[in-house]
Amino acid sequence: MTDRTPAGRRGNRAVEVAVRESIRQFFAERMAPTNGEPHGKAQARLDAEDERQRLHVAACALLLEIAHADDTFSESEQLHIEAVMRRHFDLDEETAVALIELAEAERSKAIDLYQFTSLIRDNYDLGQKTLLAEIMWGLILTDGEVQRHEGYMLRKIANLLDLEAGYLSTARKRAAARLD
Repeated sequence: MTDRTPAGRRGNRAVEVAVRESIRQFFAERMAPTNGEPHGKAQARLDAEDERQRLHVAACALLLEIAHADDTFSESEQLHIEAVMRRHFDLDEETAVALIELAEAERSKAIDLYQFTSLIRDNYDLGQKTLLAEIMWGLILTDGEVQRHEGYMLRKIANLLDLEAGYLSTARKRAAARLD
């Protein structure tokens, strides 16, 4: 069987795999199973942890997509995303930065938002989706103005998450109230 993958793509794939493995190892070292835990339970815990990490990457990638919607990714937006990752996912600074880097790599190679939104849509309940929308509105409002592309991107993401307009409006009001 001949390999039809162009040489450049093979190299990129190897880098992707290496980056994913290093991030997986990074998280595994910080969240390793406790000693004495039965193998089946340990594997289930690792599987659940892997799913949780994928959700974290997906949520972070959507935040980064919102931040890049106006073609500028400001320091205040970077700090806001890092603070959100630390607070809502209970991460230390180093882990939050690594998560943002991984999410940025995933976001930049994605052809659309579906891989992120479908994962969140299928795993988050309505309250979690609304909270994510509130966080997104907080990110948009950090620079004091809503750019047309930012609002559009948020509405698009909300639609892909099956989040109704009323919940999006409530999320915006809550985010604005936090900034006041």
